[in-house]
Amino acid sequence: MSDIPALPVSRLDRGAHLAQASPWHHRPVTLQSPALDVMTDLTQVKAATVGPEQTLAQAEQAMVYLGVRMLFVVSDMPAVAGLITTTDLHGERQMRLVHERGAHYDELRVADVMTPLAALDAIAFELVAAATVGHLVATLRQLGRNHLLVVDRAPGTGAEARVRGVISRAQIERQLGRTLDIAEIARSFSEIERALV
Repeated sequence: MSDIPALPVSRLDRGAHLAQASPWHHRPVTLQSPALDVMTDLTQVKAATVGPEQTLAQAEQAMVYLGVRMLFVVSDMPAVAGLITTTDLHGERQMRLVHERGAHYDELRVADVMTPLAALDAIAFELVAAATVGHLVATLRQLGRNHLLVVDRAPGTGAEARVRGVISRAQIERQLGRTLDIAEIARSFSEIERALV
């Protein structure tokens, strides 16, 4: 077999308990803190995902179970099709679809209300690594968004971009200990049209 010795083992006494991870995202930050302090790094934290064919109720149940407000929409792992947020689940878009289609809320699918990949704002990981939390807040304000994707190039894949992380307004607010004044801005004609309907 092998000359490598086995490691010694012991038995646990009654009352042994599980170690609790200290959540990195509860560390207080300031606007001068490194931006990486508020980024959810998907190389360290598993991305929360949902399929486009799932119902809105299933997506909401997944968000509650995972303790998140946003899910990546993935039909063919690991390719990202878009994302869905808690706002999408109970916002104007799903109400409009219920009215237009004469459908029930429980008939709507994630694909019906998700934000497609092409409509998502992203920033390079290298820029985030050199920025402060204040830079991220200014960027979210300028874009009028609650989320910003962080992208880099996956090692060994050439020019293929990958979503490396997520910047979340809610996460920054939690860590700053205060709310941010960010007004949502419509960025396309379809978003403007939806806002006017």
